[in-house]
Amino acid sequence: MNCTQCDGTDLEPGFIEDKGEGSQGYGRWIQGALERGLFGGAKRMGRAVWIIEAFRCTRCSHLELFVRPRD
Repeated sequence: MNCTQCDGTDLEPGFIEDKGEGSQGYGRWIQGALERGLFGGAKRMGRAVWIIEAFRCTRCSHLELFVRPRD
């Protein structure tokens, strides 16, 4: 993986914390446009869910986000 800003190759791994109620400790990306349910929360039923992984370029500090399927 290379930084899209400076083409650096030393990307430091990290993660985006999700501290919302009922959080599992990681951020998630959900396939499809945001649709809100009856109580204002995002509709997720039947959609693909991917875990967000974040990498910081040690050269320019640009943050790159990637997703992987949920285990």
